[in-house]
Amino acid sequence: MKRFYIETVVGIFVVIGLICVGYMTVKLGKLSIFEEDTYTVYGRFASVSGLRVGSSVEIFGIEVGRVVSLSIDEERQMGMVGMKIKKGIKIYDDATAVIKTAGLIGDKYVKIDPGGSGELLKDKGIITQTSVPADIEDLIGRYAFGDVKKGGEGASK
Repeated sequence: MKRFYIETVVGIFVVIGLICVGYMTVKLGKLSIFEEDTYTVYGRFASVSGLRVGSSVEIFGIEVGRVVSLSIDEERQMGMVGMKIKKGIKIYDDATAVIKTAGLIGDKYVKIDPGGSGELLKDKGIITQTSVPADIEDLIGRYAFGDVKKGGEGASK
């Protein structure tokens, strides 16, 4: 009888442990079993280099969503970024979006300035005012190989 009791208690702890491991796997993997209330917005960028599906979307430094798709807008020859934004976060049609780097060599993320003077973006709305910061690797490469013009070069003496 005592052996049955001990096996039952151990079994319960094992099941609870497996449930905790499963929960932590989902949370740390940033997966969503129960779909949160979100809506989708898109942004057209000249380059989406370094951005990945799962990258964060921030407004005022606060994470408000995730990048869910990367594609090409064939008509305009631009990169198209699909972003899921939490419901209740207001983004207007005059919003601007920039792809930024967390730190000097960190992951890329999308920073949105939500605007405020236009109409609210609806589900599947498009942010058209976007920019991509200068590519540090490209600038270093140009400087190293002498492609960057130095001040005063070419001036007549």
